[in-house]
Amino acid sequence: MTNSINRVYPVLARIAMRRVNLCIVLLIVGLISVPALAHHSFPAEFDKSQPGEVSGRIVEVWYKNPHARYRLEVEADDGSMEEWDIQTTSLISLRRVGWTKDTLQVGEMVRIWGDLGHNNTRKLFMRGLEKSDGTELLPGGANRDANDASKEKTTQNNTYTYAQVNPHHPFDISGPWNNAYKFRLTVDDLEPKPTPFTPEGQRVFAATQSWQDDVLRCMPLGLPRIFGSPYAMEIIDAGSHYVILHVQNNTPRRIWMDGRKPASDLPPTSMGFSVGHWEDDVLVVETTHLSPGTLDGSLLPMSGAHTRLVEHWKFDADRLSVDRTMTIYDSYYSKPLVRQRGSIRSDSVEIIEPAPCDPDGHYRDLLESNRLEEHFSL
Repeated sequence: MTNSINRVYPVLARIAMRRVNLCIVLLIVGLISVPALAHHSFPAEFDKSQPGEVSGRIVEVWYKNPHARYRLEVEADDGSMEEWDIQTTSLISLRRVGWTKDTLQVGEMVRIWGDLGHNNTRKLFMRGLEKSDGTELLPGGANRDANDASKEKTTQNNTYTYAQVNPHHPFDISGPWNNAYKFRLTVDDLEPKPTPFTPEGQRVFAATQSWQDDVLRCMPLGLPRIFGSPYAMEIIDAGSHYVILHVQNNTPRRIWMDGRKPASDLPPTSMGFSVGHWEDDVLVVETTHLSPGTLDGSLLPMSGAHTRLVEHWKFDADRLSVDRTMTIYDSYYSKPLVRQRGSIRSDSVEIIEPAPCDPDGHYRDLLESNRLEEHFSL
């Protein structure tokens, strides 16, 4: 079986034969060849309850943000050769453990284990691998359990960054924060269950397929999804407001603390308009003016115009950690939905610019699944 890169242009030719407008074909070629973060939803593609492993030869290395991918040639039980799509964690996490584009190279023989794809697809989400010389590698470093507060709080030998500007704030929350603390996947994490859809919400959800996720096309992750991100954020006290810089997608957020109101003609955006105030040691934030989008990786719909987010950030007495709770009010649901996360202070700033967004993987998947025309007809 030839590798996928050699299948791209024949597929494009077939699309052209179907009388797809030539400019669309040229656009797709450009998107495939020009670096442009396609964030694949793990639960949409892989089943964590189905572990598996494959052994074979690497025939393609595809090191692009946010997930490195590898094409593996594997000998099937009947002696034929088949290709497997191997995906890893984000380039941000790979960088932390020293994993680069040269860590695995074309021609290497490897044994890879991880989570199998849904519906018997030849896909595997890599949890670890063994090279032919016996070296074992874990692309994500130490395993991160969703129920494990992976870092203990301590004040010993740590130097934190503080820079309080507004003396009316009860204490200083500025500096870098690690959001892997008490982390959960941002998919099927909202309570209550079952999801309390309204009839319209159920209709919109039923009509949405995983490949239609706008995030795959490099559209902003936005709120409320970025609230669940495990990647670092830095908080800056700017006096009239807090600035939060999320390392994921280099996303800035402003929480206005001076009581201002949104302008009458303020357009909706992916991060919306956030205002906050302190109630003792709890920071309360309300966000409106959101663009239509999705609430999580399973693509629960969000109306945008009728969405209101309320967050409660409850800081521990030592100010080293915070429990964050988001309540989502939306016309697609008959009851409020709740998401919970945690953050812990970091003694180093990890706000390093990630690689730019690249929808290449998304469009390749559409090509290989014969969904490209359907995509452009939306």
